[in-house]
Amino acid sequence: MKHRSAGPLGPLPEFLGQYVAGEGQVPDGIDVVPFFTPAGDKMWLVCDYALARRVLTDQRFSRAEAVTPQAPKLNDAQPVPNSMMSMDGADHSRLRRVVTKAFTTGRTAAMAPAVEELADRHLDALAASGPGTDLIEALVAPLPLAVLCSLLGVPPEDSTRFRDWVEVLFDISASTPQEKARRRLELIDYMADLIDRKRRRPEDDLLTSMIAAHEQGDLSMGELLTMGLTLLMAGYETVVGQLGLSAHALLRDPDAYRELCGRPDRLAPTVEELLRLTPSTPISFPRVAVEPVPLGSVTVQAGEGVIVSLLHGNRDGKTFAEPGLLDPQGHDAAHLTFGHGVHRCLGAPLARLQLQIVLERLMRRFPTLRLAAGPDAVVWKDGLGTRGLARLLVDW
Repeated sequence: MKHRSAGPLGPLPEFLGQYVAGEGQVPDGIDVVPFFTPAGDKMWLVCDYALARRVLTDQRFSRAEAVTPQAPKLNDAQPVPNSMMSMDGADHSRLRRVVTKAFTTGRTAAMAPAVEELADRHLDALAASGPGTDLIEALVAPLPLAVLCSLLGVPPEDSTRFRDWVEVLFDISASTPQEKARRRLELIDYMADLIDRKRRRPEDDLLTSMIAAHEQGDLSMGELLTMGLTLLMAGYETVVGQLGLSAHALLRDPDAYRELCGRPDRLAPTVEELLRLTPSTPISFPRVAVEPVPLGSVTVQAGEGVIVSLLHGNRDGKTFAEPGLLDPQGHDAAHLTFGHGVHRCLGAPLARLQLQIVLERLMRRFPTLRLAAGPDAVVWKDGLGTRGLARLLVDW
């Protein structure tokens, strides 16, 4: 496959988009820059790959401090204080241990047959409906939700309710704070009821194992509720976004798509390049410095907030050759899309598995797949904390 651009990045927060030009090109020489958040607070944006890795591992940049009332705020879609993603040190390690076994490489590999069956079922329906469909609605959105509900132990008949709840909670401008608060309460009530049902009738799923950890004293009830909600939210919208963005990037070049159809051995490195170039999560969660820290060209003072641009780090020309082009030969450095350090995404193996299975089966079943004609074939989601597509019309 030839090198090619992964295409436009779609809507980005203004503070991030001002440092991106054209087809996702990022300027050279930017390491750390100040910006004002939509909430009106000043923060630092880290655009350099090496400095990004440092921030993501340096204990002087605290996630726990970032969720305190006095901390600078990015928006109102941030994790709550008792979330695993909002903790440092021993508290974070304690919660992470509870769910780590569910996301090991071996456990994830064992889920492959179920993911393959789900993908085939959706592709069968897609083929039966005839040429032309919205790939987001037919495949990209329902599959990750079904996988996640199966992992957690959420009844399939409740999945559509979850989808509505999560999409509202993830947006940062499309719904009011009152609407988000109402949906959050509904989701908490549902999760509490589901936990009660699982406690009375245990099953072989992640939520049941988390209930056991609570009963052994490893989790408080509040932490159990939050953990269930965190896994649901973090594992759904991000994977849906990544699947849609990856399919879009491949379909922009029909010749390259067909070439990849004939080279399945190149799928895995291509997936890594798609993760690097078009991450569904373009920025990290905020961190707050607990003491003055020299960082590139600036010094971050105690109490100041820092956000890592995963998008810029992934396209740093000092680290990646031809950083704006997709290179299936891969790179020596690892991308930052799943983060780095102790807060690195637990679900990375499961996300990779879904990407590889969906793209492999899509190319095998539909080697002539192409973007539909017309300006409305691709519609970007806007106002979300993650990147993604609301519509991806295809034909074959």
